[in-house]
Amino acid sequence: MPTIAIKDGLPGRRINEPVTFTIDGEFTENLWTATTSAGETVICQRLNAQPEPGKTTFITVVTFEGNLQLTLAAPVTGRVDGINEREPVESDAFVRLDTGYFDLEMCSGTAEGTGSSKWGIRHFATLKEGIDLLPSGNNAIGGFYGPFFTPENGLINPPEHTTVDIETLEHGPVLHHYRMHGTVPDGLLEELKGKTFSIDWKFTHGTPYFTRSYRVDDFQTVINGRSITNKITVGDEFEAGQGDVVFDRFEAYSGTRYRAGDPYAAELAHMVDETIANSTSSTAKFQEFRRQLTGNIEAAHWDLYWRLFCSWEGALDEEEIRARLARVRATSHVLADLPERHWTIVDAPLDVSAVPHETIFPGPASKTAEFHSELDRTMVWWTSEPSGAFQIVQRRQSGWVNWGTNGENECPELPVGVEIKTAYGMFSDGWQHVADQLETAPTVHQA
Repeated sequence: MPTIAIKDGLPGRRINEPVTFTIDGEFTENLWTATTSAGETVICQRLNAQPEPGKTTFITVVTFEGNLQLTLAAPVTGRVDGINEREPVESDAFVRLDTGYFDLEMCSGTAEGTGSSKWGIRHFATLKEGIDLLPSGNNAIGGFYGPFFTPENGLINPPEHTTVDIETLEHGPVLHHYRMHGTVPDGLLEELKGKTFSIDWKFTHGTPYFTRSYRVDDFQTVINGRSITNKITVGDEFEAGQGDVVFDRFEAYSGTRYRAGDPYAAELAHMVDETIANSTSSTAKFQEFRRQLTGNIEAAHWDLYWRLFCSWEGALDEEEIRARLARVRATSHVLADLPERHWTIVDAPLDVSAVPHETIFPGPASKTAEFHSELDRTMVWWTSEPSGAFQIVQRRQSGWVNWGTNGENECPELPVGVEIKTAYGMFSDGWQHVADQLETAPTVHQA
């Protein structure tokens, strides 16, 4: 039987690291056992997607340090431990997974235009911590936004206004691989109409991270006065309830370079106030927004700001949307680049809630983290190409935390097709090492 050699070029221990390997010969059984050089037995799942005739590709997960060999042993008979499915929470849930590390729910969305209508991961926890980072289901991990989620387009984020079809590509005890398919709802810009997208999600048994990548039909437009070609904003949201935050610090690998505050958000909020007070729109949807946005606007769900000016919602007519958002853009573009909005460089974790608008815009990075300074919970992101900028929000007033791959004025900065690995666990002191492991996978070859 073939033997596979695995080598880690980094120090430290790998926990349930997914390893994909291809061997000579056509093996038709879905599951095989393999014996490791440490004397353990692991399960190998045959992939449905096979690279070429005469060869077979498997995936397994291994815990090791340094080097490891595994030798294929025999087809599996009987039940094996692995990824399980649980009873879902949301009505639009496609699947709720117990990966052996995460408890998460993937939803297809309802296109009803509310926070709870979003596709993506709407509930997320580790089995050990047992705390849902999205308890209400009114936010989601994994939505993609810009360039469609911008004032230029007059359109709120696609996760609230469309649904996705979810295709199961791999389904076994070691790996679940899903592909979402969707169409971005049309906004006001002709060059962004009729665009489709797909998102691949991969979850492996017991692994403290998951992987995804986004593909969108080719597009080119102008955002924040800049030409944008095939760049998107990916947004991961978290919620803790008003007055608290899931994460209270942000840090980029090798130091954080950022500008604090969000003049655009302030201008949009001012325009919301003005519109609610002065608009002559008589639509039922506008009256609904007026009821929801009267009072403490700072504590309102952020998406309500956007939805008021969304062509899909129909609260305002197109002429009013264009006129009001043109004023927001013109003012916020100037404010964003005033001399007093200086760049700050720090080598320590940053308390985002302490800065104006509880928002920062860090510069380019491929390895970033948000964590809680007392509870040790940490989310780490690695992108296979750097995002040109980020928007990080830790807003205690509403309890909303966001990691987004956009710069000022909703300008998208992550190239389409980039692989994202996202780890979560109790490792704020060593998150940089976790990021290095996400970036550099072990090498694998047939011995």
